[in-house]
Amino acid sequence: MQRQPSRSAPASARRSPSRSATPKRAKQPADAPDEAPADEATAKRYFRIGEVSRITGVKAHVLRYWESEFRWMAPAKSRSQQRLYRQRDIEVIRLLKRLLHEQRFTIAGARKRLRELGVAKALEAPQLDLGLEIDHVGRYKRIREELEAIKQLL
Repeated sequence: MQRQPSRSAPASARRSPSRSATPKRAKQPADAPDEAPADEATAKRYFRIGEVSRITGVKAHVLRYWESEFRWMAPAKSRSQQRLYRQRDIEVIRLLKRLLHEQRFTIAGARKRLRELGVAKALEAPQLDLGLEIDHVGRYKRIREELEAIKQLL
């Protein structure tokens, strides 16, 4: 016994709409530029994780992982629990990318390096591998002088 097609609706109406009917977004190549256009990165105050991923060239799941490894990097969240990154967060992400990908630091090494330098100083340094050595003696001397000044005030 042969099966006959249903005559209740034409074949085109029975078929579910295909996904190819809607335009697809162009996939960004893997070697996309690290820098976003200046107007995009400075025009907004807050960025969502997808935008930050596109701007920095770091995938969203990597950003989430970095948040778990670098606790101080956690961005603010909206009422709907979406991550909201600021311009400074983007700069820190670029710094981490440079440390981990270009200078080949491990996560523990990058954490230690940032702890030694401080994030603010690390952001100011154009290249961290230019032989920036921390002057511990001078640093301790300055701290001692500041403590002496405080002691004199009391």
